[in-house]
Amino acid sequence: MNAPRGQDGLLSPDSVLHRAAERLARQFGGMVSEETAERGVFESYTGLARTAAVNTHLPTVGEKFAHDRLVALAQSRGLIGKPVPEILYVCVQNSGRSQMAAAITRHLAGDRVHVRSAGSQPAAGVLPGVVAVLEEAGIHLADEFPKPLTDDVVRAADAVVTMGCGDACPLYPGKRYLDWDLNDPSDLDLDGLRAVRDEIQQHVEQLLTELAPGLAAPRS
Repeated sequence: MNAPRGQDGLLSPDSVLHRAAERLARQFGGMVSEETAERGVFESYTGLARTAAVNTHLPTVGEKFAHDRLVALAQSRGLIGKPVPEILYVCVQNSGRSQMAAAITRHLAGDRVHVRSAGSQPAAGVLPGVVAVLEEAGIHLADEFPKPLTDDVVRAADAVVTMGCGDACPLYPGKRYLDWDLNDPSDLDLDGLRAVRDEIQQHVEQLLTELAPGLAAPRS
């Protein structure tokens, strides 16, 4: 039986999502059930669709988000190892501060840490000014997009850094929680964004130094 297609000949979103769920169920076989994989895909798609400005590639983005959530779930259950520290950055819209912190961390530490970011009320896209001031520093956001905060990524994190999102982030024992008091990028001009970028870099360098000696040193 052929999968249903729309008037443009493309597979319907449900068909694409079901196939994505099947791929993830195979990839995470023995770690999560088929039902969990399917629920993760459809929940991820629905969560992103609430705020997405463009839906053309949303099923693909939803699969990517679901994959990361299933990795986090397996990590929190001890089914996948964590060879490097896991850091989660959380702000309100995941369009400014947390995106900058995640990008700067990847730039400084490379694959010596694993970074995630999320928002308590994610926006439709990353702020253009944030992209611009990061590119000035030689840091590119690539295909990053705002993501809703989910329980699985919090459970998988070793350090959770919040930035102006109040008590939206659940608390679990054995994790390190930090709150960075930073100006909201949505209210700032480019000079203000540059100041926040530089302040975030100072915080990130300190955090990396505390997580493991030498992590803050830029990659050669």
